[in-house]
Amino acid sequence: MRALAGPAAFSTDTLYVVGGLYGNVEALDRLLERFEAEPGEKALVFNGDFHWFDVDPADFERVTLAALAHRATRGNVETEISDAQEGAGCGCGYPEWVDDGVVERSNRILVRLRDTAARFPVLRERLAALPMHLVAEIGGERVGIVHGDADSLAGWGFSQEMLATREGAARAAAAFEAANVRVFASSHSCLPVLQAFGGGRLLANNGAAGMPNFRGELAGLATRISVRPARSALYGARAGRLCVDAIALDYDIARWEARFLAQWPAGSDAHASYFDRIRNGPRFTVAQALRTAMPVAA
Repeated sequence: MRALAGPAAFSTDTLYVVGGLYGNVEALDRLLERFEAEPGEKALVFNGDFHWFDVDPADFERVTLAALAHRATRGNVETEISDAQEGAGCGCGYPEWVDDGVVERSNRILVRLRDTAARFPVLRERLAALPMHLVAEIGGERVGIVHGDADSLAGWGFSQEMLATREGAARAAAAFEAANVRVFASSHSCLPVLQAFGGGRLLANNGAAGMPNFRGELAGLATRISVRPARSALYGARAGRLCVDAIALDYDIARWEARFLAQWPAGSDAHASYFDRIRNGPRFTVAQALRTAMPVAA
């Protein structure tokens, strides 16, 4: 948290924070289209785990180059595939409520993805050099960009599950004070949450940019933080001078499903863990994600 208290790395008027793209090139195309349409000074940060399903070398290269063309931070996936040493697993830091089968399949997915990454040694070195976190200044307000939580690259302290507990909310509130930020933007834990804290502070976890985040809503999510309100948003709230919105990435579902199945057919590890979510969305609702009515006291 002390590292986050340092000077901002950059300033802008509008910031997109995109975590959990997971190698979905259809979502990548939609993201870049939306970002290009944004007026004024703007920046895009790929907030880790932009790789995952993209074991196809062409997809892997395309996603990597897109992320490196903007600002990017390392997620646990990029950290692990940048390491040529095997046996470390996916680095997901799964909490105890995650099924052992999910953990085992994730470790095997990582092995396949590492084999793909090995074909691109120069790009892998560039991924290894990415920072673990960033601080941006938007409209005079500080925004902390982390993959997991304020303490750990793979931490689950900013997950919707932990933030629903008194202890978890208290730890998150303390992180705002330590980092001196108005907004935290995170991802990693796969499900989105926008939670208010005392002092007009917000924590925005975008869940996944490359997978559906709500049952029946087949779109990824990106976090948009700006001095201006979004032209269209799934939900949002204000934090001081800032508008913080969840932007839907309504990518081509049919094309992505076909591309996913070509790399991860029925019976594969990624299919077993993720295909129901890709086709139907998780058992989660916008009402569960939007927690801004009663700020948690800092």
